[in-house]
Amino acid sequence: MNAGKKMLIGLHLGNGYGSQPGAWRMPGVDSKSYTSFDARVKQAQAAERGKLQFIFLPDGPGAIMADIETESPGFNLDVMLTLAAVARETEYIGLVATGSTTFNEPFNLARQSKALDIMSHGRAGWNAITSSGEDVAANYGKRIPSGEERYGRAHEVVQIIQALWGSWGKDAWVHDKETGQFAHKDQIIPINLQGKFVGSRGPLYIPPSEQGQPIIFHAGGSPNAYELAGRFANAVIGAAFTIEDARAQRNAFREAAKRFGREPDEIKYIPGLMTTIEKDRRTALDRRIQLTEHLFPQRVAYLQQMLGIPLDIKRLDEPLSKVQLDAARPSRYDPRSPHALQIAKQGWSLRDILAHGVIDYHPVIVGPGIEAADHMQAWFEAGAADGFWISPDVNSDGIDAFVDEVVPILQERRLFHQDYEGKTLREHLGVPDQYGIDPRVEELKYKTN
Repeated sequence: MNAGKKMLIGLHLGNGYGSQPGAWRMPGVDSKSYTSFDARVKQAQAAERGKLQFIFLPDGPGAIMADIETESPGFNLDVMLTLAAVARETEYIGLVATGSTTFNEPFNLARQSKALDIMSHGRAGWNAITSSGEDVAANYGKRIPSGEERYGRAHEVVQIIQALWGSWGKDAWVHDKETGQFAHKDQIIPINLQGKFVGSRGPLYIPPSEQGQPIIFHAGGSPNAYELAGRFANAVIGAAFTIEDARAQRNAFREAAKRFGREPDEIKYIPGLMTTIEKDRRTALDRRIQLTEHLFPQRVAYLQQMLGIPLDIKRLDEPLSKVQLDAARPSRYDPRSPHALQIAKQGWSLRDILAHGVIDYHPVIVGPGIEAADHMQAWFEAGAADGFWISPDVNSDGIDAFVDEVVPILQERRLFHQDYEGKTLREHLGVPDQYGIDPRVEELKYKTN
């Protein structure tokens, strides 16, 4: 890492309760906040108090969890409406919304995201992803296309959207009362693009924001993701369980950017980190047990697959025996398995092993804030991450716990900024100016009508 470089930190906001099942039932949590935009505003304000660079909203349009009887769906009611509410009550923090390129028309995505960019004075980002679930596709009366088709369409959608963003010239808006000229008509022009999958005449009737246009994010780690992000993205929402894996992913995205004529530092790799911040490990484990114990029967079954040994749900309060530990072999199909075995070998009970979050979707910190800071510093300084997106266990107090217990340590170590140096997301991320399609990849643009 370059000396003096600071890490980026974003906050994951799903349904508003938190990243852990059972968060909606915790003491002090308003069980009705699933539908509360005020709650989402308050959570974003907590993140802004900690000087986090952005909040990140995932989306899965219409996806319903199998256990809807006991758990809330993992998404906001609508990402754009949620961020519109947040935009009016915050001043600095970036606002990143996920929007699928598979089932959305580019003109609609372009208009919504740029309107949010205007409303927030240049703080909007678009997490451009493809859809992969048949449950989502069914809501649009379709089936999921092949990977080739999904990513072929994604490349076209991103290019059309960026062309639409730039179709209102930088200096087109005159709004001169004296002369009566509202805009330079010749600087607001159609784009007339038509690809194999999508097209648009344009133009978009929205002038540039303070940052010009929204920032492109992408989430994924496949070869298709490297190509899409390498061409277009300035930030990648990642998932990795080891420094080695994270460094390899980060390098792959940086190499992809170079292949398309961009500077590798223009793309930021930001893996996830889940947190339960408490004064000590025991208190944090007890909190995680309270959140997830109702799922332990399923999780014990999965853990035994990860370790390749039989586990007894009736012995939750006992550590694994020496015979079990000697026989255990981490599954080569699950990158979480080596860490699960490492925790088991420390002598924790089966209940506590599960409470460590060994089968969660990202690395998990269960303990005091310094443990989160140490993890983030180790990955950052090893070149494995440009920053992290944080998923607190329970948002109502977990965001404040991170802001109060982790951020000051990172600031003291000069790894995280003391305050916002600009007001736009582009400034927060340290990425170059862009308006319209990046001229370095314009040669990839397909034929006009």
